[in-house]
Amino acid sequence: MQVSGTQSEYSKTADNGFDDLRAVSTERARAVIRAGAYTGHTAGIGLGFLQGNLVILPAGYALDFFRFCQRNPKPCPLVGVSNTGDPMMRNLGEDIDIRSDLPLYNIYRNGELAGQVTDISEIWQPDYVAFVLGCSFTFEEALLADGIRLPHIDTNKTVSMYRTSIQTTPAGPFAGPVVVSMRPMAPANAIRACTITSRYPYAHGEPIHLGDGLQIGIRDLSKPDYGDSVPITDTEIPVFWACGVTPQAAIHMAKPSICITHAPGSMLITDIPSWAGGTLQQYY
Repeated sequence: MQVSGTQSEYSKTADNGFDDLRAVSTERARAVIRAGAYTGHTAGIGLGFLQGNLVILPAGYALDFFRFCQRNPKPCPLVGVSNTGDPMMRNLGEDIDIRSDLPLYNIYRNGELAGQVTDISEIWQPDYVAFVLGCSFTFEEALLADGIRLPHIDTNKTVSMYRTSIQTTPAGPFAGPVVVSMRPMAPANAIRACTITSRYPYAHGEPIHLGDGLQIGIRDLSKPDYGDSVPITDTEIPVFWACGVTPQAAIHMAKPSICITHAPGSMLITDIPSWAGGTLQQYY
């Protein structure tokens, strides 16, 4: 299914089934997503399980991208790699098909966003390699359980994401800025969040910056590069985590003939328990 409209326009018209999916199992949520019945963000869905960002590239780019993840583990914590041409992610769950089990995909051609689709089966090629990178949505259950409010979940919005002035370590053609996700919090909650999320290295771990976004090159928090704008009250500060959308900025630099990613906010929900974010070796 081809999706019309720009990425920012689409985030404002996400499905109304968000609350329903929050109440079902990960298996059921993936079945709904695979059927194309939900194409919105996945924050708050599948709580208790690892979520993942996606990058699919032709095999000729795979080794350089693998090196890019290895050199930039904070924004690109690698949790799964497919066999060449095999769309099944067997190490991440039961019957996970990377071609259909994300709500929405971005299609990049020569480094530019060319469209969005809900299923990539028709364009899957035998030389494709899929990379799944850990996502900060994984640790949100732990924040909520500790009483830390997350406004993007409360308001059914896609978390705010920004390009920063922090640069990744290049690998082959892949380079560019680190992208961050932002959650506003009271200062005391921000300190607690640092401790809580440090236990999830495969979900980006602790924040990389607290407070003034200008210090990392973000000029206007009301204008995120990806996702939705989330208001910050006078009693809150912005808290920034490294984000798995970082590869999409690197793709713009590398300009592969084709690259398929998740649409920001629309993740793969795996069967791996979220607590395994600190001990993923036993699954990897």
